[in-house]
Amino acid sequence: MKIEKNTIVSLRYKLTDAQNNVIEEPDSPMVYLHGGYEGTFPKIETLLDGQDIGYEAAIQLEPNEAFGEYDPELLKIEPRTRFPEPLEVGMQFEGIPDADEESDVAEESDADDEPLIYTVTDVADNQVVLDGNHPLAGMALRFWVQVEDVRAATENEIQNRLPEGGEGFTFGMPNDVADDADEDEFPGAALGSSTPNPRTLH
Repeated sequence: MKIEKNTIVSLRYKLTDAQNNVIEEPDSPMVYLHGGYEGTFPKIETLLDGQDIGYEAAIQLEPNEAFGEYDPELLKIEPRTRFPEPLEVGMQFEGIPDADEESDVAEESDADDEPLIYTVTDVADNQVVLDGNHPLAGMALRFWVQVEDVRAATENEIQNRLPEGGEGFTFGMPNDVADDADEDEFPGAALGSSTPNPRTLH
């Protein structure tokens, strides 16, 4: 069966930077719904369209084709008191930018704004530096991909826009929100990655 719209694709991949340093090479394949459902990057979907099981290729994505350019405005400094203890560099929090600040343009903002994931990049005595950019923002990425399986999607999968059992794993990011986070913390909850979900390159 060939890859076309509304097929479920199992894809082995290796992700490297432009200097061929390996960023990720998982043991299990990523599984996504093909056909513009944002299960992977559009350039990768275009590459795989019409291909069959066993097809393999290498492709480079520029920052604007992957996780976007690095945005210095997504760097925030927050008071240390807003965070739980212990606090370490590399911890991640979910929140909407400036959600706690009054703004004249607040009424114009989209009600369904996606919350950003902020990564702690520095911890000082009284302040915490957070970066709302994706860890791979601003980077050219190289993917090696190999099609392991292709099957027709079920009606349910098409309706949910995800493979059966998929929960929209965000590539390169944690995929589970801690339930015991205090609501008074930085606008969102601490993130962990205890449950491995099917991966998507997105």
